[in-house]
Amino acid sequence: MTLGERLRGLLELCRPANAVVAGVLTLIGAYVAGRPFARGALVAAFATVFATAAGNAINDYFDREIDAINDPGRPIPRGAVPPRGALAFSAVLFAAAIVLALLLPAFAIGVAVVNLVALVAYTKLFKGLPGAGNAVVAYLGGSTFLFGAAAVERPFAAAVLFALAALSTFAREVIKDVEDVAGDREEGLHTLPIAVGERRACWLGAAVLAVAILASPLPYLRDLFGVAYLVVVVPADFVMAYAAYAAFDDPARAQGLLKYGMFLAAAAFVVGRALV
Repeated sequence: MTLGERLRGLLELCRPANAVVAGVLTLIGAYVAGRPFARGALVAAFATVFATAAGNAINDYFDREIDAINDPGRPIPRGAVPPRGALAFSAVLFAAAIVLALLLPAFAIGVAVVNLVALVAYTKLFKGLPGAGNAVVAYLGGSTFLFGAAAVERPFAAAVLFALAALSTFAREVIKDVEDVAGDREEGLHTLPIAVGERRACWLGAAVLAVAILASPLPYLRDLFGVAYLVVVVPADFVMAYAAYAAFDDPARAQGLLKYGMFLAAAAFVVGRALV
């Protein structure tokens, strides 16, 4: 294994696209709070990137046997990164995230502490519990917005965005578990689709997504944003509703559609804040 291949493996462990997106979502939280250019916003964004990358790396460490079945091309199963190397790499990334988080206001530090504990505990403690792992990931997904707002000392400004993102993420995670049933069952995990059946899990995901869709007009109804918000969020709602329908026959396609719909919904908040 060459040095270049090992470095590429370490980069893949981070899932850099996901880590950068998480940082951007943190900035959106600060933007919705009205202070996107505050120093805390940028610090929080970088902390989020490092923490997300660390969480992805440690998740691959704990999931290495499952990935050997579900995704053998991941860095550890294919031999690009040894398991202990992945663990050490995640520790370095977590340390960087902690150093940055300590520069932020107290509420943001509190969010960071909860998130870091959840990231470390997720795979080992929660992932195999029906619904619990989905709820942890849902919280982490929504908390990027909350963290960004907290970093500029206005945490409650992003409360609605946090809730909508958490609900949508929960639904996407349930659908992803439906897609991964074979490997999860082989590994002995007790995920929601395994516990209640794949179709019932899809119905639950659709129901949670319906709550998010029905709640999405709240920022407009509460006069937080104007019509511009609705113009963008309504198409996002349609995409997510279709994703819930598609999940019953093609969960892989459905979760891709959900990711697109969630990005579009985040854009609605940006547009709504810009044109308020």
